Amino acid sequence: TDRAQNPTGAAVSAARARALREVLRGHPGTLLVEDDHGHRIVDLPLHPLAGATRHWAFVRSAAKAYGPDLRLAVLTGDEVTLDRVRGRQRLGPGWVSRITQRAVARLWADGAVDAGEVAAAYGRRRDALIAALAERGVAARGRSGMNVWVPVPDETGAVARLLQAGWAVAPGARFRLASPAGVRLTVSAVGEGEVGELADAVASAVRVSPRRGYV
Repeated sequence: TDRAQNPTGAAVSAARARALREVLRGHPGTLLVEDDHGHRIVDLPLHPLAGATRHWAFVRSAAKAYGPDLRLAVLTGDEVTLDRVRGRQRLGPGWVSRITQRAVARLWADGAVDAGEVAAAYGRRRDALIAALAERGVAARGRSGMNVWVPVPDETGAVARLLQAGWAVAPGARFRLASPAGVRLTVSAVGEGEVGELADAVASAVRVSPRRGYV
């Protein structure tokens, strides 16, 4: 994911893209799949890696920018990979609503979403939450997109305490393999006036209570 990575909000810079392309050129048989779901909601430029290997696919979806009901994406790639995708579609539900296709094409053509304003709005909420958490001694990060990643000592406990306080967050276990524990906060529905309240709840939820001993 070149930008707005889920859950950390990481984005590939131009320098990082050059370094990754050099690595990929040494492994030309690698299948490279890039998902640009952050298109039109991110204010950072795209630095794709496509073309560094023989087989590649680049996907750009519409759900994040235009609404979750628009489960549609455009795909390009090398000839062999595209043929394999078409073959898979023939074996299952490969049909996509023509009405949905035309709706998305019209939204793109008419510029229905002000990409700059959308990206700026997400950026303001994301940066405000990260700053508010820092003021409360909680480390967090999120460079692009709508998510903020908060390292926590205990995912289950943090998620439960936040839910009890009225906030639903995603446990990090579903996103990680060997990296430390964390939770994902999504700022898409967080109003500017709610940032402080959310930061207070997170700061309280991630604090580890001292263990008690009994004799």
